[in-house]
Amino acid sequence: EVEQWVAAGNKRPHLSVVLVGENPASHSYVLNKTKAAADVGISSETILRPASITEEELLDLISKLNNDANVDGLLVQLPLPGEELNFHLFLSYLKAGAQNQVWHVINVGRLCLDQDSMLPATPWGVWEIIKRTGIPTLGKNVVVAGRSKNVGMPIAMLLHTDGKHERPGGDATVTISHRYTPKEQLKQHMIRADIVVAAAGIPNLITADMIKEGAAVIDVGITRVQDPVTAKPRLVGDVDFEGVRKKASYITPVPGGVGPMTVAMLMKNTIIAAKKLL
Repeated sequence: EVEQWVAAGNKRPHLSVVLVGENPASHSYVLNKTKAAADVGISSETILRPASITEEELLDLISKLNNDANVDGLLVQLPLPGEELNFHLFLSYLKAGAQNQVWHVINVGRLCLDQDSMLPATPWGVWEIIKRTGIPTLGKNVVVAGRSKNVGMPIAMLLHTDGKHERPGGDATVTISHRYTPKEQLKQHMIRADIVVAAAGIPNLITADMIKEGAAVIDVGITRVQDPVTAKPRLVGDVDFEGVRKKASYITPVPGGVGPMTVAMLMKNTIIAAKKLL
């Protein structure tokens, strides 16, 4: 698709990634994204800044990238280090134009109103997993564990909204749990769920006794922990994979499940932005 676009005389899509600090997991994620961009023909750059960068300096950088006609996709890798860097302020600084429209308030509003908009990469990846696997959503019970504005909230919006609207939803009955949901109540919600989307960032939060037979389980959580046997760091999800897989009809692994889908949807968004389709 990219090569056809370029062969027709158009500019090659370009993705700029801003990476702040020395978080090894973030550096690994960004490397995966830039490798994927190269694989599909998207040019990319990683802009490194120290954790000591001020809010004003980072906003100035984002402003310059916002106004650079060569930049089709702009990604600020999360998490940002320290409490001094206000993620929500950076979101408000992004313009509503095609290249950065996923998190601008106008476009979040369009998502919530079931209107066509560029979808956030991770929720879109979860949506594609569900739809392409053929997991039914209409009238089904769904529990989304996690209420973050960049994952839990948009996933819930996609799953519960009307399938006949401009941006079709899943017509599911969605329950959202969060850090203040008592564990026993969480289990009561989970045991009735046809689909579970785990996006809380708490390792092994969801265990086999919480899952009903035949449920579909999608694990968005990813946490770096120390392996008790090898003492080496490894990535785990929110779901006790080995226990839950015995009951689930579908289950995504960590790593290798939602992560690659997120990267794929980021590439799709960059192409959409370059073509100014939304």
